Amino acid sequence: MATTTTTPAGTTSARVRVQKFGTFLSNMVMPNIGAFVAWGLITALFIQVGWINLGGGDNAWLADDSWVAKIGGWGEYATGGIVGPMIKYLLPTLIAYTGGKMVYDNNMRGGVVGAVACFGVIAGTEVPMFMGAMIMGPLGGWSMKKIDAIWDGKIKPGFEMLVNNFSAGIWGGILATLGFFALSPVLTWVADRFGDGVEFLVDNNLLPFASIVIEPAKVLFLNNALNQGVLTPLGLQESAESGKSILFLLEANPAAGLGLLLAYMVFGKGLAKASAPGAAIIHFFGGIHEVYFPFVLMKPKLIVAMIAGGATQILINVIFGSGLRSPAAPGSVFAVYIAAPTDLTNLLGVTLSIIGGAAASFAVAAIILKTDKTEEADDELVHATASMESMKGKQSIASSMVAGSGTSATATKEIRSIVFACDAGMGSSAMGASVLRKKIQSAGHDEVTVVNKAIANLDDSYDLVVSHQDLTDRARERTPSAVHVSVDNFMGSPRYDEIVTMIDEGKRA
Repeated sequence: MATTTTTPAGTTSARVRVQKFGTFLSNMVMPNIGAFVAWGLITALFIQVGWINLGGGDNAWLADDSWVAKIGGWGEYATGGIVGPMIKYLLPTLIAYTGGKMVYDNNMRGGVVGAVACFGVIAGTEVPMFMGAMIMGPLGGWSMKKIDAIWDGKIKPGFEMLVNNFSAGIWGGILATLGFFALSPVLTWVADRFGDGVEFLVDNNLLPFASIVIEPAKVLFLNNALNQGVLTPLGLQESAESGKSILFLLEANPAAGLGLLLAYMVFGKGLAKASAPGAAIIHFFGGIHEVYFPFVLMKPKLIVAMIAGGATQILINVIFGSGLRSPAAPGSVFAVYIAAPTDLTNLLGVTLSIIGGAAASFAVAAIILKTDKTEEADDELVHATASMESMKGKQSIASSMVAGSGTSATATKEIRSIVFACDAGMGSSAMGASVLRKKIQSAGHDEVTVVNKAIANLDDSYDLVVSHQDLTDRARERTPSAVHVSVDNFMGSPRYDEIVTMIDEGKRA
């Protein structure tokens, strides 16, 4: 089995719990990112200050809640627009449905009850109720699962559909009523207090200090808990009220990560320097921020550079009052500009925030990399190990262990199915799976399947699981019978070549 760096049990347990919570929230949001993108594009195009203002002036047809248009003599069509109803009704309902379905073992009944339950909270508030969706959706799915278990196998043949439909309808109605009267006032109060807190930070020019929390949380793979649980719901509420929100740029702005990777390209050593250019392209243009996390983890002092870059980009956005209309997902520079309002001041602020944030993190990281000698020997050892294995034409498990890369797996069975697992099952795992799949196919093993999944969606049916070393413990909980391989670099880990060797050995065994 693969080995990973050990940390104190209490610290690991706490971090894993937060990671699991973040993954749970992310798994509700990420499948619906397409809907968020659709809403963001409609907002960017058709509101009063959008790129295309259908209706002209203040009568933005798809955004206005009150316009009545005569279209081609067909009469009057009273319409509430699209932008407002989508963010208030559609997006929270989709999240609630996904959460309910996920909790009820991918059963649509859980999704339906979760969506109905959520609608009670939506109707009881005046703001987009994403917090309510993330509560009522899973609650509806979980409670419906428990109720169904009461009479599982006890229903007389022919009455299954009747019982199932009425039980879901009655329970969904009860939860919706409870949400309307009991939960919506509480969540409205909570949302107002969070909003007051953000407003206090903005009014007192303290928002840049949020980077002290955000940047360390990101490299510890806690970004999903922070972004999906706090920043996105608050940002959507603010965007619905004022047309944009700076909160969408706190975590998703690629500036700080770009500066760090540029510093590695210039002042790094060995494999880190060699892999930095590819990581920078994937991070900045592809929006997969996880690729730079290992670069910080190998030299923890670089977190100072990330905080400096994050604080700088936030400060510039505060000065210019810039923000985005919708979440930039993934955190690509393309996604950022697509979601940005088109007025010149806002675009200038966003652009300067990217340049300034990257420059700040580059400057601090350059100083650290140039002056830090404490881990130079480790860098040289990794580089020498890679060179030795290149000359041998074969990955060495023993030498990898000496270099501290942490894999001791040996092929004891034929490997035919591989899953690359990450927190959300999309960005970093998709990238790693693609790289690994090409290597395996080039080696002539077309029969081996390589897929990517979120850790929460794993089952114990795979022969080999690849995950980041900080996530391997969680992956092992879901797939105890599989061989586990830990990597610390999604771009070009030597573990990929070792996996190919393991497949070769398994075929010969």
